[in-house]
Amino acid sequence: MKTYIKVALFAIVFLIIAGAGTAIYMFNKQHKDLQKTKPDFIMTASDLQKAFENDEAAATSKYVKKIIEVSGIIESVNPGEDKTLSITLKTESDLSSVICTFQSAYDLPELKAENNIVLRGECSGYLTDVLLNNCSVRK
Repeated sequence: MKTYIKVALFAIVFLIIAGAGTAIYMFNKQHKDLQKTKPDFIMTASDLQKAFENDEAAATSKYVKKIIEVSGIIESVNPGEDKTLSITLKTESDLSSVICTFQSAYDLPELKAENNIVLRGECSGYLTDVLLNNCSVRK
């Protein structure tokens, strides 16, 4: 067999193995435990919402993909699919709020509307509401 064919076959096999290894790693990657992670920012739900409302571009570059500890009053608690949970926090705006999503509703205390709460999550951006993902209740 010619040398360039051997090199090409070796390269193809290497790429297949590297791709499979990367896929397995990404599939099994665990979420960060935000209970143990130090937050990048600590603020109220109203302050976070105002930052995005006043200057979305600046707030996006400052807060997106950062861990934020946010305090506020629960507006609603909404169960989702696959035992997920979404908590909406009140802000001073009638049109916008902070929505915090949980991967699992297990191990959560009794959550009711009008209760004060402190949550920690990873900011994923702003649509009409500020979105925090992979949240945990701060104890």
